[in-house]
Amino acid sequence: MAIEALTMVYPPLVVFAAALLVLVLPRIAGFAVGSASLLAVIALAWFTPEGAHLTGSFLGFEATLFLVDDFTRMLGIVMGFLGAFAVVYAYSSEATRRMTAFALAYVASAVGAAFAGDWLVLVFMAEIMAMTSTLLVWDYGGDAVRAGFRYAIAHGIGGSLLLFAVVAHYAEVGSFAYTADGITTGLPLLLAVLGLGINCAFIGLHTWLPDTYPKPHFAASVFLGVYTTKTSAYILYRALPDDGNLYVAYMGGLMAIYGATFALLQHDMRALLSYHIQAQLGYMVAGVGIGSTLAVAGAMGHLFNNVLFKSLLFMAVGVIIYRTGENDLYELGGLWREMPLTAVGFGLGAFSITAIPGFNGYVSKGMVIDAADPHYYGAPEYEVLYWLLMIGAVGTLLSFIKLGYYAFLHGESDLEVADARPGQTVAMLAVGGACLALGLWWQGFVDLLPGIEGQAFEYTGGEGHLHPYSTGHLLDSVVLVTVAAVAFKLVRKPLSKLGHVPDVEVIVNPAMYHLGRGSMRAITETFAAVDAVAVGFVRRCYWIGNNPTVAADRVARKVPDRLVDTRDRRVANGGQPSRLLLRAGIGTTVLFVTVSLTIVLWLLV
Repeated sequence: MAIEALTMVYPPLVVFAAALLVLVLPRIAGFAVGSASLLAVIALAWFTPEGAHLTGSFLGFEATLFLVDDFTRMLGIVMGFLGAFAVVYAYSSEATRRMTAFALAYVASAVGAAFAGDWLVLVFMAEIMAMTSTLLVWDYGGDAVRAGFRYAIAHGIGGSLLLFAVVAHYAEVGSFAYTADGITTGLPLLLAVLGLGINCAFIGLHTWLPDTYPKPHFAASVFLGVYTTKTSAYILYRALPDDGNLYVAYMGGLMAIYGATFALLQHDMRALLSYHIQAQLGYMVAGVGIGSTLAVAGAMGHLFNNVLFKSLLFMAVGVIIYRTGENDLYELGGLWREMPLTAVGFGLGAFSITAIPGFNGYVSKGMVIDAADPHYYGAPEYEVLYWLLMIGAVGTLLSFIKLGYYAFLHGESDLEVADARPGQTVAMLAVGGACLALGLWWQGFVDLLPGIEGQAFEYTGGEGHLHPYSTGHLLDSVVLVTVAAVAFKLVRKPLSKLGHVPDVEVIVNPAMYHLGRGSMRAITETFAAVDAVAVGFVRRCYWIGNNPTVAADRVARKVPDRLVDTRDRRVANGGQPSRLLLRAGIGTTVLFVTVSLTIVLWLLV
């Protein structure tokens, strides 16, 4: 009976209700309710029976609001776990109740997208996620407002492309249900990949990511750094056919290198972490693109792990910003003496993201690399992809050696600052402990991943089978770490002398500005011209109706000038005054047209 009751509880509504309560309850009570709501999501994901729940009609179509399978269960668990401790971190970081309410609404929409049972519900939730995350960025004010507008435009375009893809898919197959074939091939799939490519930070479509995430409150970055991009990587898996896509796989390999390279060039700590979101998404995109069982399991496992270690790194960097007021890592140094707990939290996250043996990133990243390796399960066409992913791994190591060195080890700290507050410490150590536990108890972690059990390969076998702690894998890790350490020694001084290195935003941002401004002016000027012609025509018709004799007389005399000066309130020769005044602004006109069309559509339906 209790299990049946779980199928009637919609996880996003639980979190959204908590977001509203945060605004009205005393601060500590509201934050406690917010954290508890996300722990409830874990319970719902774990105990709700597999299958489609809360089915019904949505916008006139059959829809499934709540789907539980291996993928959604995994996403629900990690989203709830991270979200619960992110709320604790926000409370201890003196985040406002309003900011936390926006953050919880954002998490609720991401949970809704994760548990969506079809494309219709998913698109609806993805659009709410874009809106709530924009509000979370804007809440901080200052530079975050302008960055938030660019963020909103990017995700508005991405969401529109995905919506067009889903509509075209429905026109082809007549259903919004998920299938093994994904979105219909051809134009629908192309639109879906482009739309999701914006959210997944494909190269050239990624400029919103390092532009936005360093701007808001540092506690907001903990939420922003994990939910949108990881949810989009999961949606990309749903969109692609089961056998993957070669071009998407190679885009993932290039993202791994591109993101790591630009992360290495950053001074701003949160910009560095933002570029590494792109780099780590590269491994997920590559795995989804390869499409084999091992590759997809590795991609989803890396998604799971990235939610943990990426948020942990944002937490540690946030504590540094909170205590020192400094974003530039070259202005720091020697903080491990002043902030040992923060240094431990950062170390747990850094060891995880760089795939050091014993940590969760080592297991999941290794699965994706193995899936591309022709010596294991990779097809020959993925051999170049394998080397791209390996080079990206070296770049990741370089970046976090740099961040850890300049923030905690380099020189002596001349700052007398306190360490993390208790809530911040609890959040960091809880998430960091999970990263370590999943790396050591890797068999349990692998069992949680979709598609592993019962497959032809053995990922839990002995030395002769494919498993993370084989001698070959450990030797590969030693080689990668050694290469990265030597490379950092060689590039450290040249890197420290570099100023800001421009990314493609120097082209994309001005192009988008001028395109938006030009299109807006073209639309408004066209509207003004059409409006002038239409109003002039109606006024002339009205005048002719009031003054047929004068009009006929003028036509008979073939007056070449204008038929009538409609601006005159009276005309000579017996004409009647024009009492028709047609004047309305664009907003009024759009409202009138929208209401009219709505009435017409309602009558037709």
